[in-house]
Amino acid sequence: MIGAVLAGGAGRRLGGGKARAELAGRPLIAYPVAVLLAVCERVAVVCKRETDLPDVGPVERWEEPDQPRHPLIGIVHALERAGEPVLVCGADMPFVTADACRSMLSAAGAASARAAVASAGGTLQPVLAVYSPAALEDLRAEPPDVPLIEAVERLQPTKVALPPRLVAGVNTPAELAEAEAALRPS
Repeated sequence: MIGAVLAGGAGRRLGGGKARAELAGRPLIAYPVAVLLAVCERVAVVCKRETDLPDVGPVERWEEPDQPRHPLIGIVHALERAGEPVLVCGADMPFVTADACRSMLSAAGAASARAAVASAGGTLQPVLAVYSPAALEDLRAEPPDVPLIEAVERLQPTKVALPPRLVAGVNTPAELAEAEAALRPS
């Protein structure tokens, strides 16, 4: 299985440079990268050409098209590059765990669905999911302004219930401060 960390967003709400934002002494992107390295044979960071990435270990850099900025573009690019199923995770998800990723992989292996997608509190979380190549054409056909949840819901994915904390993303300075407080040793 190839792990793909989605890092193509501009991070405007966080002030830019989301991958390099420091969280508890590490770059924000280091958290999901470490988890995917623990459960996947290969890990790639899917990002824009201008994305400034910190050194986070033995990962590949897969550059997606410059436009549009949409997580769907990263998912499609990861599937195209991998040519096999990919476990995707957002670059801004510091609380995701290896066990959560293993649950995603298990669900994907047990189902014949084109996607196994995390669900928290009844809401689909499509940036933590396993997508199979069978989903590629449908995802490519989606308009560039479609909400990601709508596009993924049309795949009729297998839903994997996870605690909301595990799929929480860091998008604003306030959320970064909250994550810092949560990760600070007591």
